[in-house]
Amino acid sequence: MNTYKTAELAHSVGVHPNTIRLYEQLGLIPKPERKANGYRVFTDFHMEQLKFARTALQVEVLQNGLRKQAIEIIKTSSAGNFDEAIHLTERYCQQIIREQRNAEEAIRIAEKLLSGENQEPSDAILVRKETADLLQISIDALRNWEMNGLLTVKRKQNGYRVYSDEDIRRLKIIRSLRCANYSLAAILRMLKALSNDPKADIREAIDTPEEYDGIISVCDKLLTSLQYAEKNARIMLARLEEMKQQFTPNPTL
Repeated sequence: MNTYKTAELAHSVGVHPNTIRLYEQLGLIPKPERKANGYRVFTDFHMEQLKFARTALQVEVLQNGLRKQAIEIIKTSSAGNFDEAIHLTERYCQQIIREQRNAEEAIRIAEKLLSGENQEPSDAILVRKETADLLQISIDALRNWEMNGLLTVKRKQNGYRVYSDEDIRRLKIIRSLRCANYSLAAILRMLKALSNDPKADIREAIDTPEEYDGIISVCDKLLTSLQYAEKNARIMLARLEEMKQQFTPNPTL
């Protein structure tokens, strides 16, 4: 089996040597043996495990514990428990697929709400608590969405906010998208696109940050990120199978 110094391993994978030390500290790669002078000695297993970890962490999907699952998979593989790591990765991949379905379903719900399909127009005016109760969300959520510019609410003369039928429909769209883990920035971008062009493609608008956006998180490109995450999960499965064959000791020896 080949051996590598820290700098050699880092150069081969394309990371800083400090990244190698951090991965070792976090348990994402096994602790290497050391020479008498204290220098670390890495092996081919470290090389493949490091590549595996980089693949697993390439797409930062955070919702519903996906990131935590990825870390658990890496640590399990690092310990040489390849069968368990494969099982965890299969479960991880299944959850990513479920998240994709949820994200797509939220888009379909938004499209249906925007079309006005099967909706009876109403002249009812609701106050904030009535609106929160109707939508089964918290008043804090309503306040947060308004503060972030997703909704501008009219007020009565006494200063109380009142929500129209159009406001309720808009809030249902926001609620559906938030439940599927779309970011506030992505939803706001979609709503602005619809304001400029009612026929805008909401799927494209919600998944395409503008070039001038200052900070872009993974949830600003949720659909694309989940697609990449699924692709990487399948790569992870293939690599785990290869590592199992290469690094599992022969039980007959």
